Amino acid sequence: MKLLAAALAALLLALQYPLWLGKGGWLRVWDLDRQVEAQKDANAKLQARNGALDAEVRDLKQGFDAVEERARYELGMVKQDEVFFQIVPPPKEK
Repeated sequence: MKLLAAALAALLLALQYPLWLGKGGWLRVWDLDRQVEAQKDANAKLQARNGALDAEVRDLKQGFDAVEERARYELGMVKQDEVFFQIVPPPKEK
């Protein structure tokens, strides 16, 4: 009887191994679910960035206001008959 119980326990353990540690086991499924969630988060961030870039491209294509704003802030350009004042902060005393 003890031999039969030991054989059944060994069979039960042999059946549990693929369920927990095999190729399609619970641990692998849990790890893949975690990877899928991480990828979904990364995709959401990239989608938000792409949306912002798309809006900026549409704005640049449609009107001159965005182009003018970029020229002013990034290139330091001014319009004709416009006066430019640059305020320089005083040097820090040591």
